[in-house]
Amino acid sequence: MDAECGDGDFGTSMYVAFDNVRKAMEKQQKQGDVGTLLVLAGNSILSSTGGASGALFGTFFIEAGKYAKGKTEANLTDLATMFDLSLARIQTRGGAKVGDKTLVDSLEPAVRALQEAAATGTDLNIALERSATAAENGSQSTKSMVAKQGKSRYLGEQTLGYVDPGAFVIALVFRILATSTTTYGSTS
Repeated sequence: MDAECGDGDFGTSMYVAFDNVRKAMEKQQKQGDVGTLLVLAGNSILSSTGGASGALFGTFFIEAGKYAKGKTEANLTDLATMFDLSLARIQTRGGAKVGDKTLVDSLEPAVRALQEAAATGTDLNIALERSATAAENGSQSTKSMVAKQGKSRYLGEQTLGYVDPGAFVIALVFRILATSTTTYGSTS
């Protein structure tokens, strides 16, 4: 994804990172509380992916996991809080804000959609669908932006017309979360 606006290794890095998450989960045999599994995912990403991508995506899962420690399930309010904490830590760590052409352009709208849904008592499946759509819209909005953060900021105008890879992955994570919840059902 970043062949035109980066060093071309993002897709490979994310493949390796999430493949390591899958392997770690298989070893764990999907046992443990929600927080433990999310922290395991984050640490798997950190240990297998260098650079800012590893740090930011590792932080995304670890921060969510810290909040969910000891929980055997997460309801909509939990998800909104978990991902809001992830967003805050990522912004503190990287300094990005909406409009900088980063994963924040996808994550912040997804979090806001979850928070709004939690505040209005929206059904979990509907809330996750709205969140995934907000993340996808945020990701697509990066096409019209010039990168202000990360390696691609050095390319300036050359980044116009391309989706930010980090924003794309965040949108993918939220889409998978929405699809998985719908597929497997939910009680909260």
